Amino acid sequence: MNSDDKSFNILIVDDAPANIQMVANILQKEGYRMAFARSGDAALTHTETTPFDLILLDIMMREMDGYEVCEKLKQNPKTKEIPVIFLTAKTDAESILKGFELGAVDYVTKPFNDSELLARVKTHLELREARQKLQELNATKDKFFSIIAHDLKNPFNALISGSDFLVRYFEELEKDKIKAFLGEINNASRQAFTLLENLLEWSRAQTGRVICKPAETDIHGIVSDTMSLLKQNAEEKQIHLISEITPNTFAYADTDMTSVIIRNLLSNALKYTTGGGEVRIASKATGDFMEISVSDTGVGISKEDMDRLFRIDIKYSTLGTAQEQGTGLGLLLCKEFVEKNGGKIRVASDIGKGSVFCFTLPRGKAFKG
Repeated sequence: MNSDDKSFNILIVDDAPANIQMVANILQKEGYRMAFARSGDAALTHTETTPFDLILLDIMMREMDGYEVCEKLKQNPKTKEIPVIFLTAKTDAESILKGFELGAVDYVTKPFNDSELLARVKTHLELREARQKLQELNATKDKFFSIIAHDLKNPFNALISGSDFLVRYFEELEKDKIKAFLGEINNASRQAFTLLENLLEWSRAQTGRVICKPAETDIHGIVSDTMSLLKQNAEEKQIHLISEITPNTFAYADTDMTSVIIRNLLSNALKYTTGGGEVRIASKATGDFMEISVSDTGVGISKEDMDRLFRIDIKYSTLGTAQEQGTGLGLLLCKEFVEKNGGKIRVASDIGKGSVFCFTLPRGKAFKG
């Protein structure tokens, strides 16, 4: 979202309908999305269900004035970061200072000057967007260094210790022991390679070097190739890997990104499914989109953890059923690539029963990337 596409959500709060209409008429010229509240209680209820980018708040309201509304907004972790601009007829220094002390970022005096109101709204929307981007950049940096410092070390430690042991005791070990160590080294190598692939893809995406090039993409072909790559993983854990994707199943999306999405979702499903379980991938057409689902009979995900899955600012990773390491990076990459292609991703899960990850991709050329 940026200030050029005008796709910001603004809440206007005033107990006088005429004032709301006046402000709305001014902002409407810029194409902002708006919602309205005629009381403090209504405003607080609105903010619980809708993520607003800015709140224009009248001070003098019956029952609950703007000061109290602002104070409650700033006490709520969910709404404390939303910038508040007071709409007021009060111009004395004491009233203005009180508003700033409660957390407001600015004020506009009544009667409104169109140019002044628009300028202040635009300025604070741009500042909010800049803060959000800075927070995302910091979270990205922290995630990147965390993976390098911790997650990437684990498979290499296994590679080094396993190969050192083989070199030192090779002559004394029986074939079964050697084979077991080689299996561990192989698993660690594949784990490191997968993580490195994701890390490189993700770093390219964060630096703007990944360009979405949508084209007719053969979903059946991608799934077949991916299942061939993962066949050994599935066999080692005795998991049934099943595809219901029929030939001539196509989406209009970037082929490489689609491959990364499917590979990560299938790998994750295998990681968190126990031996004898099942991982299934299927698709169906839903209007202008192709919906692809990856389901498993694995350990499942709690509601609390589901809320963390696609957030870069929260570290989420759990060990697989065979103690496979995870970073959460694959799911972040899936979300980013799905959205770059104009789709959406969601998850449903029950603890002990399994999970279903669904994502959509456009079916036709309406989406241009």
